[in-house]
Amino acid sequence: MVVKQKTLANSFKIEGKGLHTGVTVTMNFLSAPENHGFKFKRIDLEHQPIIDADVDLVVDTSRGTLLEKDGARIGTIEHALAALVGMDLDNVLIEVNNEEAPIMDGSSRYFVEAIEKAGVIEQDAEREYFEISEKIEIYDEISDSHIVALPDDDYRLNLTISFKSRVLNNQYATLESIGDFKTEIANCRTFVFLHELEFLLNNNLIKGGELNNAIVIIDKGVSQEELDRLAELFHHDRVEVKPQGILNNLELHFDNECARHKLLDVIGDLALCGKRIKGRIIASKPGHRPNTIFAQALKDAWKKTQTGAPEYDPEATPLMDTVQIKEYLPHRYPFLMVDKILSFTESEVIGIKNVTHNEPFFQGHFPDEPVMPGVLLIEAMAQTGGLLVLCKLEGKYSTYFIRIDNVKFRKKVVPGDTLIFKVTLTSPIRRGIATMKGVTYVGSKIVAEGEFMAQIVKQNDN
Repeated sequence: MVVKQKTLANSFKIEGKGLHTGVTVTMNFLSAPENHGFKFKRIDLEHQPIIDADVDLVVDTSRGTLLEKDGARIGTIEHALAALVGMDLDNVLIEVNNEEAPIMDGSSRYFVEAIEKAGVIEQDAEREYFEISEKIEIYDEISDSHIVALPDDDYRLNLTISFKSRVLNNQYATLESIGDFKTEIANCRTFVFLHELEFLLNNNLIKGGELNNAIVIIDKGVSQEELDRLAELFHHDRVEVKPQGILNNLELHFDNECARHKLLDVIGDLALCGKRIKGRIIASKPGHRPNTIFAQALKDAWKKTQTGAPEYDPEATPLMDTVQIKEYLPHRYPFLMVDKILSFTESEVIGIKNVTHNEPFFQGHFPDEPVMPGVLLIEAMAQTGGLLVLCKLEGKYSTYFIRIDNVKFRKKVVPGDTLIFKVTLTSPIRRGIATMKGVTYVGSKIVAEGEFMAQIVKQNDN
């Protein structure tokens, strides 16, 4: 089933305090074009730099996930990103006027409610999933965290947390479908141990912390005098310890709310791998550090699935140059779209085209921002595939393409790019009909692909 990309139907605004900076932060969530992904725009800085939600930009995970690009930072982003993924979005631009997202109540609830109100719309482009095909795992010795991804037909998560605490020892949470995020996970709040609070305050952290944006766990004896002092520090009414060992500042949504919140964090952090995940994530003792290490492992694994690009040595002697290619193809300037053939096998051909600014089509196709027309990428793959077929035959033949299917353009092609075409027969040639799949690369990245059917016709001798 084809799933289309989605963005916001309307923009919305979230405003609140940053947990660690304590400053008031405004985030504007805007719709974005296809294949945009999630990006943060620091509108308070000169030139308004844009920071991609990309694991490559992670610079700190000590108290939340912090991204930095060219000196511009944005932190505590995991709750917002979890909401975007959980609400089935692909493309959103987030304008923010400080270096930290607002903590709100310590969950994704307010982001989810705002997305529901703004609405979600479908776009034309197909969503691309990273479908886990084999086990991917990491173990982080520092945190003793173990995270595994296994094949599955949906995005599902199983999670275990374990602390050396009589109050919060072992908890387990599961999400059987990402579609249940809103009801099962979104309103689960972050948590903190009482003994951590003063340390965080003394180290210039949680300036925006309040007793209504975290579950406070009491794992050792504490006097009412100490609790009164804590309440004063956080400008809160008198607090007491509940029998289950948490402050009476709030009621739990679930008995395992802490584990569910950790699951929320995993979803937000794994969004940084840059692809929608289709697989089961099993996490033991997760945290922002191991989560982002695993996001990097997912991104690296995704890249490997895309690096079917042939190796290209520009110094190697080609099997066919342009002069030899013209002996088989009827095309001449300006329509010969293949410069070299690097290799042939029984079922595959590798070709090259160097794109320069002198290409005649650039005169009319986006002349101020030259982009190679997609239809010519199709033609170039077709010509490369035609050579695969024609070189097998004795005598003079032509190939006429009679069908083109499943064409996708993934990235634009511009002057200076070297195109590598890999065209493969998808079935044996029968009754003068050849079926092929073509993929075009720039470096290791796919820029275009498609499936072709060609009829092979013998040329008249006269």
